[in-house]
This record gives sequence, C-alpha cells and structure tokens, in this order.
Amino acid sequence: MKKNKIVPISIIGLVLVLLSIIAAYIITEKNNFTSIENSQKNIVNDNKTDVKVNKENQSKYVKPREFKGENLIYNDKQIPVLMYHSIADNSNVTNLASKSIILPPEVFREQMQYLKDNGYTTLTLDELYNFLKNNKPVPEKSVVLTFDDAYKDNYTNAYPILKEFGFKATIFVITGGTDKIGAYLTSDQIKEMYANGIDIQSHTVNHEDLDKLSLEKQQETLVQSKQFLEKLLNKKVDFIAYPSGKYNNFTEQAAKNAGYTMAFTINSGWANRDTNIYFLNRVFVNALKDFEQFKERLNNSNYE
Repeated sequence: MKKNKIVPISIIGLVLVLLSIIAAYIITEKNNFTSIENSQKNIVNDNKTDVKVNKENQSKYVKPREFKGENLIYNDKQIPVLMYHSIADNSNVTNLASKSIILPPEVFREQMQYLKDNGYTTLTLDELYNFLKNNKPVPEKSVVLTFDDAYKDNYTNAYPILKEFGFKATIFVITGGTDKIGAYLTSDQIKEMYANGIDIQSHTVNHEDLDKLSLEKQQETLVQSKQFLEKLLNKKVDFIAYPSGKYNNFTEQAAKNAGYTMAFTINSGWANRDTNIYFLNRVFVNALKDFEQFKERLNNSNYE
C-alpha cells in the first residue's frame, strides 16, 4: 500500500517540476520575443528617420522644379549638357591634352556671366531626366553643368562662382580619390557642396576603363561608387558619367543592374530623347577653344 501511495506522489512531483520548467521557458521566450520585437521596431524607426532625412535632403536640394509660364520647351527639343573638368590656372601646363581640360577660373566666370546675362536656366540631372523621359517642360534656354572627376579646385574655384550666380551643377565623383592626399575632393567638401545645391553623382571607384572590363567587373565599380556616395550623403544616386566616356556591350546592362537610370558619355552633341538614355552626349568645354566657340557650342546643336 505504501508503494502505491509513493508512486502518485512521485509522479505529481515530477509533473510539477516539468510545469515549472515549461513556464520558465515560456517566460524566457516571451521576453526574448519582446526584445526582438522592440529591436525590430527600433530598426524600423531608424529606417523611417533615414527616409525622412533623405526626403528632406531631396526636397531642399535636388527635388525637380515644375516650370510654368511661357517660353517652355518639350522633349522634341535638345539641351546642351556642358562637360567641365578642372577649374584652375593652366598657364604652366605644356601637355595640350591636359591643358584642354583645365579651364582658368576667370574664363569659367566669363562663361557663367554669359549664361546669367542671357537668361539661361541651369537644370539638375533630375530635371533633365524628367524632360527626356517624362516630357516635363523646361525653359527654352536651359543648360546642364557637369564636372567630371571631382577635382579639389571644383570646390575652391568653381563652387564659389556657382554659388554667386545661384546655378545648379553636378559633380561626377571618383570615389576612390575621396579623402586621399592629392587633387580630389574630401568628404566634407562634397557634403558642403551637396548641402548648397551642387548635386553629386558617380564616376566609378577608380576611373576604370569600362570598355576593357567584363560585365561583373563593371557592375562592381558601378555599385561600389554608388553605395559610397549614397552612404556619405544619405541620398539616392541615380546617374553616372562613364570615365573618359568609354563603354562596351556590357556597360548598359551593368549600369541598369547597378541601379542607374541615366548615364553620360563624352560623345559630342546635345542631349536628346532619341539617344539611348544610358549613352547621352555632352558638350566638352575645351580650354583651348575661345569664347566665341564656347557660345557656338552652347547655342548651336550642330556645332563643329
């Protein structure tokens, strides 16, 4: 009889122990779940904050304008996209190829003064994209200002003049040169210019010759440069200028895969809707050309 009584007591004790273990496990898991849930909420909130900052940046600095009124054109017309490089003294440069891309600051100022005096509107690349792809109208006298490579003199020499005239412009950055000792812009300079209306877009990581690279290698440099700038500026990078204007049969696919929506070559001519939007023309502002030739390239789409 004692054995019969002992067995139920043992079983009850064992059941109570198991119930205690299960209860402790449930409480622990609930706490873990709550902790995970809170962490996820924090992540979501962080992302919401990032999006908010991103939208504020784009709204304040790069949101496309809606142009209204008279003297507007639609995308059956063309627009000159001017291509600059370095804005600096070139008097001691003997190599003609190098000298051609180094425009003296006083000449640059003269060109900007001409744009101002003749009623030109400088477009952002978002506005150019909307013009070409979505047929959004822009002022008849519209022009796009672009700078390749992101030389430090873009900050010291070009930026003050652009600010003075209130002009929009885009700098295509070689991200591998950023914050390195040498000729290129620093992160702080890039951020300051972006915060004051100068858009920043990609020019690859190390100015690679894309025409010599496979699809995978092109995607690598296109993605890495894009991600670098997006992290630095907390904004989306949609556009790229191919280094030296070089490309091959893989380049368009690489640009699309990397998330770009528009790209530029150095092929001469104005930008128009009939050109593949991943291979748009630009007007090279050659420092070896005189002012009359600058005006011709700006006013005549069939310039020589």
